[in-house]
Amino acid sequence: MNILYWLVAILLFCVLILIHELGHYIAARIFHVKIYEFSIGMGPKMLTYTSKKTGIKYSIGVFLFGGYVSMAGEDEESDDPDALPKKPAWQRFIITAAGATMNLLLGFLLILAIVIASANLPSNTIAQYPDDAWFEKNELTSSAEYGLQAGDTILAINGTRVHTGFDMNYEITHDGAEDCAVTVLRDGKELTLTVRFPSSVTDGVAFGITDFYTGVDEKNIGNVLRHTFYRSTTTVKMIWESVVDLFRGRYGMEAVSGPVGVAGAISQAAARDLWQTVMLMAVISINLGLFNLFPIPALDGGRLVFILFEMIFRRPVPAKYEGLVHFIGFVLLMGLMVLVLFKDIITLFS
Repeated sequence: MNILYWLVAILLFCVLILIHELGHYIAARIFHVKIYEFSIGMGPKMLTYTSKKTGIKYSIGVFLFGGYVSMAGEDEESDDPDALPKKPAWQRFIITAAGATMNLLLGFLLILAIVIASANLPSNTIAQYPDDAWFEKNELTSSAEYGLQAGDTILAINGTRVHTGFDMNYEITHDGAEDCAVTVLRDGKELTLTVRFPSSVTDGVAFGITDFYTGVDEKNIGNVLRHTFYRSTTTVKMIWESVVDLFRGRYGMEAVSGPVGVAGAISQAAARDLWQTVMLMAVISINLGLFNLFPIPALDGGRLVFILFEMIFRRPVPAKYEGLVHFIGFVLLMGLMVLVLFKDIITLFS
């Protein structure tokens, strides 16, 4: 069964890549860019099909952790009037951003499905605390000792507004292990308390624990859309803050995973629960979309920077300089990927 879950993980990972490359492909077709090949996977081809109508070759490569859309003029000089460089900058911007946009859209749609399927919609109101025996058993200190009480609606944590149980839980997890300012609505009045939530330590990092039960919001169309919106934006924030925390030193390199680590996480989630797998897919899809928009050479975000420069200053950066920047970025990214892959493999067999 473990092999089956790995196959499912690889399939789902391929779906994420397909969605990303499909974004580039659709946008390129809309703007009539000459496309040579649409490939899911890298390396030697397992399957190929060439359309007699368009001449586009569709391929599946042996190494499924990747893919590309090959367009005329993208990496070489081309006199074709439909080559990518011949198109207006705004069209090239849309084509370049379309892949990441599709990943973000997929992530939001998956979260919408999760919210719709949820039995209830947790609110940011404290319903009740467990009894003292629960805290004694788990050797935890209750946040109620800092002034929180049942009936309080938590409005903000360290100045960050919260609107649902999901974003409230995230803020508690991220900041609650240390003293934090918690703004609550109590008896129609706002007040701010200094609260420290119980915490646990994982890989040397302390995380706060939500130590109370929350109320639930009525499940209607408005609340489903509201919870989807805030769950999606909180997921984006979670991904962004994890990158910031990595550079700040809160997390070590062991927290960074490549395709093997991601596939392993998906296979583990698939073995446990369908909706846990869907949520993980949503997070990975949004993560993939955001990462590709970072202004890093060789990524879509790096290419967007050069297109923006052209749109602002009305002249492109010389191709040789842009190519050199992307080449250096590509080499550095490949080096990082090899290190992460090596780490993932060691973790997998340890």
